[in-house]
Amino acid sequence: MEVKFSRSASVAEVVLRLLRATSRTIDAALYRLNNPALEAALEEAVKRGVQVRLLVDGNKYKESRDTQELLAAGIVPFRLGYGRKGRGSKMHDKFVILDQRSVLTGSYNWTLESENENQENLVIIEEAQPVEAYAKEFEALWTGARYDHP
Repeated sequence: MEVKFSRSASVAEVVLRLLRATSRTIDAALYRLNNPALEAALEEAVKRGVQVRLLVDGNKYKESRDTQELLAAGIVPFRLGYGRKGRGSKMHDKFVILDQRSVLTGSYNWTLESENENQENLVIIEEAQPVEAYAKEFEALWTGARYDHP
């Protein structure tokens, strides 16, 4: 396990390095996404043959023109998720599973605010049991997510 704090280093640089090293799958459940470099890394992964699935909070997606514009090209397959009470409640997860071997999780949103302003953390887990638990949770979220975006 490894821990990164935004106070002392760029968390986006760590995430970018790990995304670029991924060769098979990226499953991401993200409350917010408006960091162009991180979104571009997902697009690059798709273009090199990595299976990418992105789940974003439906409420934040609808509020954020930046997120809509980032995902408008349709390169990254994505769905909109909501909390347990449906629309209006939050899909507040922030985790990414890379090649079914590691999980990135923590408070860090994939936003410019998280990178440049906030105190954030990222935990990198490479132990089989937690990775399997996150993978199972992602499958449940993905199955229950909606395609109701333009």
